[in-house]
Amino acid sequence: MSSTIEVSEPSPGVKVVTLSRPDAANALNTAMGVELLALWTALAKDASVRVAVLTGAGRFFCAGADLKERDGMSDQAWSDQHVMFEAMIRAQLSCPFPIIAAVNGAAMGGGCEMALACDFAWASKTARLGLPEVGLGIIPGLGGTQYIVRAAGERRAAELLMSGLPIDAAQALDFGLVNHVAPPDELMPQVLERARVIAGKAPLSVRALKKVVRGGAALALDKAMALELVEYNRLFKTKDRREGVAAFNQKRTAVFKGE
Repeated sequence: MSSTIEVSEPSPGVKVVTLSRPDAANALNTAMGVELLALWTALAKDASVRVAVLTGAGRFFCAGADLKERDGMSDQAWSDQHVMFEAMIRAQLSCPFPIIAAVNGAAMGGGCEMALACDFAWASKTARLGLPEVGLGIIPGLGGTQYIVRAAGERRAAELLMSGLPIDAAQALDFGLVNHVAPPDELMPQVLERARVIAGKAPLSVRALKKVVRGGAALALDKAMALELVEYNRLFKTKDRREGVAAFNQKRTAVFKGE
């Protein structure tokens, strides 16, 4: 049994991954990192998973790395832990299905990075996001500097990273770090509804879109368009494409099987 995360399936194909150390603000400790690494690795191999939601238990999303655990760590122990955290975030990024962050409260440091590593994020009005590592004598090490630049632009990223100050949900929305802001009690119902919409689409198409959006963002336009066409040409030969067209013409809901 996992001690730091909870996994549920509120509807077919939708997994909810809840960071569950509420008494420690869901801080990322070694155990949580190990469990998330194992979970993302396993889910990536499960073709039945169409979308995942990442959230936190209680009032926090994730307060970042557990500094109580890190207090007094040797340089080698710190390095070994971070290598594992790097593998954890790579496993999350490598999941072929979309992951939505439901930022229900403060997402700081590594917690903010986990939210930004999701394909998109929705936030509670009470949420705060920040990367305060500069006040600890380090910098973000799980991709935070790059996520912020890509979402908010270089100048906004520089201010956020160099000040280490958090921003509220409204400003995170303005900066492009989250897609939508909801009242606290409506966040999860709204996110789960959006997840169900995505889960109802052709799964091969959704996975291809993730690959093209993620991969294409780092390429020149001509190469990104070539990547798009590779996936397009693969998909129009599938049974799901035939089902989608047939369902449209028969005025019924398509039943996609990922074939």
